[in-house]
Amino acid sequence: MPGAITASVTVEAVGRKCPIPIIWVAQRMHEVPIGGVIAVTADDPAAKADIPAWCRMKMHEFVAEVPLARGSAFHIRRMY
Repeated sequence: MPGAITASVTVEAVGRKCPIPIIWVAQRMHEVPIGGVIAVTADDPAAKADIPAWCRMKMHEFVAEVPLARGSAFHIRRMY
């Protein structure tokens, strides 16, 4: 699929409440090369606002939210 986002790391956080998805992304960000993408799957409604806000605060790029059968995959580009 053209334009598809490929994440080098995926954090599975479906069924977990915020801030757990963000904590897990922060703990695993070092596994992603600078410029690479990490994805976190989450179904907590708070993730829709919290993950982009965390990206702004930490100066990483929020790339996309991709709807899944349960929740969404939030793609974040590591900037440093």
